[in-house]
Amino acid sequence: MTSPLFIVIEGIDGTGKSTQARRLAEWLRSQGRETVVSREPTDGPWGRKLRESAATGRLSPQDELEYFLKDRKEHVDTLIRPSLAEGKVVILDRYYFSTMAYQGCRGFDPDEIRARNEAFAPRPDLLLILDLEVDDALARIGSRGDSANEFERRDALQRCRGIFLSLQHEPFVRVIDSSGPLDEVTARIRQTLIETGLASA
Repeated sequence: MTSPLFIVIEGIDGTGKSTQARRLAEWLRSQGRETVVSREPTDGPWGRKLRESAATGRLSPQDELEYFLKDRKEHVDTLIRPSLAEGKVVILDRYYFSTMAYQGCRGFDPDEIRARNEAFAPRPDLLLILDLEVDDALARIGSRGDSANEFERRDALQRCRGIFLSLQHEPFVRVIDSSGPLDEVTARIRQTLIETGLASA
């Protein structure tokens, strides 16, 4: 059995997380690594409620936080821990660091949110924060035919970006410049995994 590997891709909306998670998974599979890609909120019952709220109107801050915690506990129990136990690579598009950022913007203490999550949720081996100026991120959201939802207001995204970047000095965190063409960002991510010894060239 190969060694398990847990990678999380974070960043504000519009930084390309979903695309880069998919590309990273394809690259690792080409190296013979069994790889699982997932996202949060999930498609489970709590995750669906959260996704619906982005379009229909946000939940109260307390309810929103509790839904995220319930969704994540289910995710950890049913997919993340079992996959890691089988020696797989798990790549997540968003995790509890997004809760720290987005719910932190609603008045909760990000450090307290982190502590509540890390009581049950495993810390990733590598956290990739895709970083982009907020105006560029909003332009990308618009260019894909979407309008900013309740989680994507400019002032909130600016505060969220600050919370994400506050993590950059931790040893398992790498900030990736996500400006420029997709292929360049993909190359930066691959090089980061090679430099950290988590993948071969």
